[in-house]
Amino acid sequence: MKKMVKVIEVIASSEKSFDDATRMAVAEASKTVKNIQSVYVKHMNANVENNQIVSYAINAKISFLLEEK
Repeated sequence: MKKMVKVIEVIASSEKSFDDATRMAVAEASKTVKNIQSVYVKHMNANVENNQIVSYAINAKISFLLEEK
């Protein structure tokens, strides 16, 4: 049996942490994508206002198995 993996790139943000932004990315992707296998955080950045971090953002790649038909 052959396995085919597809990768999509997503951007997510959170006011709490990079970890929370990553969890939100996977949660949102799982609404339309099945069989998620992994998430690779490619880039992270934080937005700052008045010398305080106000949000955390990630750019990630989500890998999932394609279903055979």
